[in-house]
Amino acid sequence: MTELWRDLTDPRRASTVDDVEAGLKEPEFENLEIPEKLGPVTVRIDDHKIRRFAFTQGDHHRWHTEESPFDGKRVAHAALLGNDLVQLFTTVYAASKVVGLHTEEQMWFDSPAFLDDVVTLQGEYVEAYERRGQGYVVMEASATADDGRSIVRHRGVEILRTQPGAVAGRGSSTPEKRVTGELPENARQLGETAEEGVSAGGVLPKLEKTITAEQAAVFSRVGEYVKNIHNDLAIARAGGLRVPIVQGQQQFAVLAELLTRFFGTEFFTGGRLRVKFLKTVDVFEPIEARGVVTAVRDGRAELEVWVRRADGGLSAAGWASSPLPRNQREG
Repeated sequence: MTELWRDLTDPRRASTVDDVEAGLKEPEFENLEIPEKLGPVTVRIDDHKIRRFAFTQGDHHRWHTEESPFDGKRVAHAALLGNDLVQLFTTVYAASKVVGLHTEEQMWFDSPAFLDDVVTLQGEYVEAYERRGQGYVVMEASATADDGRSIVRHRGVEILRTQPGAVAGRGSSTPEKRVTGELPENARQLGETAEEGVSAGGVLPKLEKTITAEQAAVFSRVGEYVKNIHNDLAIARAGGLRVPIVQGQQQFAVLAELLTRFFGTEFFTGGRLRVKFLKTVDVFEPIEARGVVTAVRDGRAELEVWVRRADGGLSAAGWASSPLPRNQREG
């Protein structure tokens, strides 16, 4: 009996199959079908999957490698399944022919995924539209454990095929309150965790990262023989980039780490994160993730979050919320 694999595809089949993407559609806007089912795919949260993600993010927190407050069980990183959900479309479209850009990501965190959980991923393209000469597609997807638990839900927006070097840095045209990445005048530094207190105007401890080419390549499925602008220099340059760029979803996971380190178990069981990707980040480029509490109400904290590049520009910005620790909930 073949063991259940940890990824969307089992790379071991390359030993017997000539073209691992044979029969998949060209990732062109004109080939979209709305609605279009994606998946389902069943994966196992094994030790390798957890430790591999810890490597790609440089996040070796003991909850993931040893034990967590969830009955002592090892828990996967909150955003571990995010890229699996984003990449669900490659069960229908040829992954190595995609030269696109992820423009917005939203995830709802319902419950943790534990070591050895068996999880079903499924999604659907629900909308497609054209804006500023680019074709966008919207996906909704979910990850559900075999015991029926909803782990995470996802809604993302992607330019299916483009010239990344030509469109990167345009910013968002969505008419919403813009996250500037500037701290308010009343800003004050909060403690290491939400247990020490959460209040409007409070600033979370910053999180600094440098995603290397090796980390970006592994995150972007080089182990499944997928080639893209995140793990292949030639493809990146063909897309108008000097070097591979860090996936937007990998930056999203940095923000998820910022929030889980501060809010702890509460974020795993009720957190929400919505991010717009504004500018690209090169591999080896230092970044800094920040968050500020904008409001505390109804037992939850609301925040603005962002990622700043080495040149001072914002590469990602958005909004988050999390339940407060029990000792701070109203009533």
